[in-house]
Amino acid sequence: MKLFYFPGACSMSVHIALNEVGASYDMEKVDLMTKTLESGGSYLDINPKGYVPCLQLDDGQYLTEVGAILQYIADNNPDAKLLPPVGDEQRYRVIEFISYISGELHKNFAPLFNPEISEEERAAALEIIGKRLDLLNDQLGNGGPFLTGEQFTIADAYLTTVLGWAQFVKMDLSPWPNLGAYAGAAMSRPAVQATLKEEGMM
Repeated sequence: MKLFYFPGACSMSVHIALNEVGASYDMEKVDLMTKTLESGGSYLDINPKGYVPCLQLDDGQYLTEVGAILQYIADNNPDAKLLPPVGDEQRYRVIEFISYISGELHKNFAPLFNPEISEEERAAALEIIGKRLDLLNDQLGNGGPFLTGEQFTIADAYLTTVLGWAQFVKMDLSPWPNLGAYAGAAMSRPAVQATLKEEGMM
């Protein structure tokens, strides 16, 4: 397999999952501004959507979209227990969290990466994100250390990545202490540490 990524982007969640399952894979960095590959080719020839992640499978096919790739990795490596089996209610809880992170957190962080964002727009985005974090903070207060309990899942790989963006955009997470404890538990995992090193982020 081969992961097309950009350091710290949502592709990092896929990178974490690959390391969690002990997969053998190659990586190639994508310049998201020019849509070119580290090797010099056009990324659009591989993924016309132009964004990461994209995973080239062992049969040469390409898979895109965070949720789909994470589920593919988990389902093909069941012993890692990153996603419960079909029919298990917890499986659908994990997928529910992935949908929430994608639709309510991921998309609302996007404006904060625009260097030309106004203070009013920044405040509005932070307010929306804060409300979304309230729910997750409450959820973690009912259990933990991870989203669905003791087991780290693909939803946690995704949330760990998105929470990392808070530091980048200078968002104070102290109002959500359960999320702070969660981030500490997630960041201490060997797979997460390996991912950060491989992406040059530590």
